[in-house]
Amino acid sequence: MAWRIGVDSGGTFCDICLFEEETGRVAVWKVSSTPDEPSRGIAEGVQEGLGTVGAVAGTVGYFGHGTTVGTNALIQHRGVPTGLITTDGFRDLLEIGRQKRPELYDLQADKPPVLVPRDRRIGVAERVHHDGTVEIELDEAALRRAARQLKAAGVQAVAICFLYGFVRPEHEAIAARIIAEELPGAFISTGHEVAPEFREYERVSTAVVNAYLGPVMQGYIGRLAERLGGLGFAVPPHITQSNGGVIGFEQAARLPVRTVLSGPSTGVVAAQEIGRMVGTGDLITFDMGGTSTDVALLKDGQCRLAAEATVHGYPIKAPMLDIHTVGAGGGSIAHVDSGGLLKVGPRSAGAFPGPVCYDQGNSEPATTDANVVLQTLNPTHLLGGRMAVRQDLAQQAIGRLAETLGLGLMETAQGIISVVTANMARAIRVISVQRGHDPRDYTLVAFGGAGPLHAARLARELEIRRILVPRNPGILCAMGLLLTDLRADFSATRQVALDAAAAGVAQAVFAELAARAEHWFQEEHIPPERRSSARTVDMRYAGQNYELPVELPAGPVTAASLQALADGFAEAHRRQYGFADPEGPVQLVTFRLEATGRVAKANFSPQEDAGPDAADAVVGSREVWLPEAAGWVSCPVYDREKLRAGNRITGPAIVEQMDATTLLLPGMAGRVEPYLNLILEFPA
Repeated sequence: MAWRIGVDSGGTFCDICLFEEETGRVAVWKVSSTPDEPSRGIAEGVQEGLGTVGAVAGTVGYFGHGTTVGTNALIQHRGVPTGLITTDGFRDLLEIGRQKRPELYDLQADKPPVLVPRDRRIGVAERVHHDGTVEIELDEAALRRAARQLKAAGVQAVAICFLYGFVRPEHEAIAARIIAEELPGAFISTGHEVAPEFREYERVSTAVVNAYLGPVMQGYIGRLAERLGGLGFAVPPHITQSNGGVIGFEQAARLPVRTVLSGPSTGVVAAQEIGRMVGTGDLITFDMGGTSTDVALLKDGQCRLAAEATVHGYPIKAPMLDIHTVGAGGGSIAHVDSGGLLKVGPRSAGAFPGPVCYDQGNSEPATTDANVVLQTLNPTHLLGGRMAVRQDLAQQAIGRLAETLGLGLMETAQGIISVVTANMARAIRVISVQRGHDPRDYTLVAFGGAGPLHAARLARELEIRRILVPRNPGILCAMGLLLTDLRADFSATRQVALDAAAAGVAQAVFAELAARAEHWFQEEHIPPERRSSARTVDMRYAGQNYELPVELPAGPVTAASLQALADGFAEAHRRQYGFADPEGPVQLVTFRLEATGRVAKANFSPQEDAGPDAADAVVGSREVWLPEAAGWVSCPVYDREKLRAGNRITGPAIVEQMDATTLLLPGMAGRVEPYLNLILEFPA
């Protein structure tokens, strides 16, 4: 029997999803992460997971992995000492940034630390114009002196980003060769390889982040590959990118900046597939884990793909799903601020020491502790009985917070939940209301270890009537790895007017991008019959600062293709800004090609309707503190494994499973649909 494995390694837990290709059997496993060495926890978790189904590594036909190693290294500033080589006179661009100051009047605003200090940023004589003509040739002697200066400073990685290097990359390529000679073993990141697009500040920032994370990811990937090889894995492993697709370990080690949203992106992919199964495409995904919450909006089954984003304060030009993250998770620590107000997060207890109830030495209460005190979470154990918890310790910790606030124990615990709910509602409004979408028109897809537990109150806050809880919500990101394809994105900036001459330019640029995609297909060993590609062009009216992506029809670029671009841009501009100018001059700015290598995916079959009676799934009852019921109320506890298609339940109720707990508030109704996803609804 052949197995496919998806592994999502987060800051608190490592989730494993196993899919047996012949039978369609799905098995899940969950272990605590090992932050000191993430690859160890992954290898141990995979070995345990395989053991639960009686399989061995040699029977695994696919291994996909989502990781937060790069993200956490960026957040915690644990990258390597990095140097920057750039055009003379532009070394301070990294620190100056852009003259956008949305926080101008925020006295508490903090800028993120500059990843390369000024003494390790060196300008070298060279100059290329916007049209690719060379004004000043690269001073190779000065470059060697700069390399030796960086070597003396102890750098382990070097970013190379010259002005207009995306138009004429020769100077960057020469610099990379010389740096490799002078600093053997250093990680080298060039702007034209990492982000071959215009906007110099964002491009240099991306090249620097890539260099800063490079050795960290290389070391991690090397150790993980070695551990997997030691277990007997014979298949090439893959890592998720921020765009929702996967790439091989080798390319991920070269381009770690493409993996900064590796973990949450596959949850969106899985939610998209589940929405297709149940017949709804308008979704808001709500992925609440131990450290953070990630939210995204899918309109007609599609999540917006952003060409650039600011990740933890650092601009990155790389295709990524439009996911918004807030520091609200099960491990988020509750505290009283200087004004005497209750705050939760963004600081997290993580996997170790974890919330107070884990009994690993933490004394500051977290969101999970509040749920254990309220008994919405099992007060004695988690993970299906494998992990004991101490309710008494959680009560003591929250009791100390209650004394500071002058509130009762239960009111304080519920206050923590209310603050977390408000934080998450604010994040969802950013991706919905602020972009012209009414959340009431969407279904909330709740997943992550803590998502289903908080979904009902979050939905009520946003007036969302319908919640979808996947069959295995706690490991949905891991499952998403079994539902996605290999994918790479290629781009090039060439600013041209949308006129008859643009056809020749577009044809030439896309030919260049297709050649790069062909090289990638061969590198990833993707057979021709499994290859596909899609083309888009970022367009704008002349004088605008921002572009809109427009799809280009397949085939040669002709006058008809240009007309399709013009029509598509007018529609996109009208949808985004409410108007289009038929007389306005239009520019083609950045050309993009998305290459996809289709792989065999996990597929799921609908189950026969077993009727509405869910009595066989009731495994007991538990007193739960619910302000919606004015205090303690006895709630039936359902075993999710025993719920069958067609079963119906009513709130208040608790649904427990190994990887998550779902709360139904009073008045809510739940039903199990044919694919065993749980649909929860508020009364009309």
